[in-house]
Parts: sequence; structure tokens; C-alpha cells
Amino acid sequence: MRRLILLLAISASIACRRKDAPATIEGPPETLMFVRAADPKAAVQFVAGFHAPEQNAWRWTTGKFSVKLRPPFGASQNGARLRLNFTAPEPVIAKFGKVSLSASVGPMKLDPETYSKAGTFAYLRDVPAAALMAESVTVEFALDKFFAAGEIEQRELGVIVASAGFEKK
Repeated sequence: MRRLILLLAISASIACRRKDAPATIEGPPETLMFVRAADPKAAVQFVAGFHAPEQNAWRWTTGKFSVKLRPPFGASQNGARLRLNFTAPEPVIAKFGKVSLSASVGPMKLDPETYSKAGTFAYLRDVPAAALMAESVTVEFALDKFFAAGEIEQRELGVIVASAGFEKK
């Protein structure tokens, strides 16, 4: 009996290592509704204008940046709320006095907001259902003032983003 079990175990082991066994095919990663700047699973959703993650927590942006997000369930009927958690850094405010942040979801432009002191903020905007009909949408952000490449360092620098995403309404 032991020999039979041992023989079956060896046969199973050999069968699992066959070179002609079909490869496992993984699909594309799921687009997330809310992304954290340093999450490696969400890296592909930071479409443009984001620098590499720093301190495993945040990313500097350029003057224009965009993120791909999945709208929450029911957003095509109810809309959603966009949230960008970010820091307006002291050097940006010290040089420019204030900075305005605006966003758009497809052709839908969202109202800008102006920040006149350094600190951590949440840019919050309601997004109408008409802008959230697709499985995923790209949200484009723009700053009116930022450091050009070479002013402070080689990179263009805007604000520091911790996370971005949609919330259910």
C-alpha cells in the first residue's frame, strides 16, 4: 500500500512538471476605484505626470497629471464624488503665493480650487453620472502654477499626491 501511494505521488509530481502543460494566462490587472500613490498594484493607473513613489507613501506630480479610475457601482445612474488627497508643499506656496487645481473627467470640466497656504488637502468634486458611463475613466488634473524642470531640481514639480479615487454618492 505504501509503495502504491509513493508511486502515485511520484507520478503526480512528474505530471505537474511536464513542459507541454498549458501556461496560466493572467488577465490585465483590475482597474481600482481608489488608488494609493505607492501601491504597486495601482502603478499602471497613474497614467501621466506622476513621478516615482517616494517614502512608500506619495508621489510628486508635474503641472498636469492624470489617473485612470473605475467608477463605483451605480455611478452611471447616481454620479460619484472625486477625491484627490494631496499636499501643497511650502516651497510652492512660498514662491507663488497660491496654486489652483482643476480636474476634468472626459469632456466634463470640474470647478478649480485655489490653495493659499501649505498643507494637506482633499480636492473633492461631484462628478455627474454622464461622465461615468464607461468601465474606467481617466481623470486629468492641472495646476496653474508649478516648478518647471531645473528650477528646484531636474524634475517638474507640482503637488504631492497620497491617493486618488471615487467615492459613492
